[in-house]
Amino acid sequence: MQPLICGTMASQEIEALAQALSRLPGFGPRSARRAVLHLLKKRETALDPLLRALEAVAARLTTCTVCGNIDTASPCGICADPRRDARALCVVEEVADLWALDRSHLFPGKFHVLGGRLSALEGVRPEDLSIDLLLRRVEAGGIDEVVLAMNATLEGQTTAHYIAERIEGFPVRLTQLAHGLPVGGELDYLDDGTLAQALRARKPVG
Repeated sequence: MQPLICGTMASQEIEALAQALSRLPGFGPRSARRAVLHLLKKRETALDPLLRALEAVAARLTTCTVCGNIDTASPCGICADPRRDARALCVVEEVADLWALDRSHLFPGKFHVLGGRLSALEGVRPEDLSIDLLLRRVEAGGIDEVVLAMNATLEGQTTAHYIAERIEGFPVRLTQLAHGLPVGGELDYLDDGTLAQALRARKPVG
């Protein structure tokens, strides 16, 4: 009896696509293969539009020089939107947090992305974040309120406390997200209702 010959179930290119997808958040090897199979079966309606969208984004992707958001233009769409209230500035750790809060449609102002959070264990220092750029934005004037929207983690609250101390001398109102944020919770993983409550119930710092 001839032994079974084990080989790959797809070409190297398809396997490479599945492996690339499996490295994305929320995907594992099995879910990545299911996604690839869907794309291959729905080439005209799923694969081709996805490829065009990826190529368009890759060609124009940039980081906003004003707030640190990721967009296809700088200033980004949020910073360039004249309908935004420039007097209110919401400070977040990561771009994912900005997108999560903006998705709630409850904050009418603008944002500032730190690019991380202070962490002694990970060696992240104030100079590794865009805190100096934040201070320059506040110093330039025109901002009445700074909302510290750090994640409800030890590092996030340490970061918020540090920024509050640095901004204390400026004539702005400091607030922070309040009710609805569980200890250890991260903004990007919270539902819109929880985020909405946290924005509505923000409270003064200190």
